[in-house]
Amino acid sequence: MPAREKILSLTLDNSNPRSVASRLRRRRFRIVEAELAALARPGAPPRVLDVGGTAGFWRSLSRDLDDLDLTVINADPTHAAVGSVTVQSGDARSMPELGDGSFDLVFSNSVIEHVGGPADQRAMADEVRRIGRRWVLQTPCRWFPIEPHFLFPYFNFLPLRTQAFLLQHLRLGWAKRPIADRAAAVAKAQSVRLVPLRALRAMFPDAEVHRERVLGLTKSYVLVGPAVRAVAPSRAPEPATAAAASVGAAE
Repeated sequence: MPAREKILSLTLDNSNPRSVASRLRRRRFRIVEAELAALARPGAPPRVLDVGGTAGFWRSLSRDLDDLDLTVINADPTHAAVGSVTVQSGDARSMPELGDGSFDLVFSNSVIEHVGGPADQRAMADEVRRIGRRWVLQTPCRWFPIEPHFLFPYFNFLPLRTQAFLLQHLRLGWAKRPIADRAAAVAKAQSVRLVPLRALRAMFPDAEVHRERVLGLTKSYVLVGPAVRAVAPSRAPEPATAAAASVGAAE
């Protein structure tokens, strides 16, 4: 295996159970499991909505799904259903077909940074909070040194023209080759907009915020809410009422 692919496999490959990414995912899912355990009722499986996920993601967790009423909504209609999992095509920013509080738990993993600009992200956040009685949402930290989609140091802070240039001349992220077309490179760069913690707190004011850390640095945020009862976290959460000034300084 070439050195680049070996490094990716050991760090960011979710299909490798020994990778850093897989370990973080398992730790993250302990929060979800705690939520599901609290929602469990005899004879009534929790209704769970995964916004932007895939049925394969849930199967990869080696979890028995028979005790869940699980629906996955994804903008890509080609994702296939797996077993009892219902898969629907939809837009995370607008899900009018789903009623208020119609799901016990809404889960979303690394999606909100892909839906567009601040207004689109706010629209998705409003839908998650409207549809779910409880919700768990994860998104990468914009200050982590290696941008997680393109795997380039602080890629998200570079000018758009520089991002497009790099995408046209380097194999970034999981790409097998550089992107030849400039318009396609620009579109690819614009497809990810990492969300500042201050904006996340504004969109989810009633959330508990958990930080996933690698080598002491925050790699991702996991927002759990509404913050009305304790959830068994992987580490102590930050209070939802943390001073905006200190958040602004950190972001």
